[in-house]
Amino acid sequence: MEQSQHEQRHAADQEFQKSLDELQQILQDGSAQEQDTSQLHDDNNSDRQVVENSSTIDLAAWEDAVADIEQYLQEKGKAQ
Repeated sequence: MEQSQHEQRHAADQEFQKSLDELQQILQDGSAQEQDTSQLHDDNNSDRQVVENSSTIDLAAWEDAVADIEQYLQEKGKAQ
């Protein structure tokens, strides 16, 4: 009976150690991910500025493209 309890305690100890290792890995990954997130935030601000600057320039091109697509769809609808 004592052998069985000893084996159960040993198995529980191993499971506990495994859980601690997993928790430590999660915490380390979270810390690294937090650093990556702050760097991505800085990169996103740069990208947003580029998009804002280029969106005013390309607005006319987008309008022309939409008009071309609408014209194409109208002609395609008439042909059917």
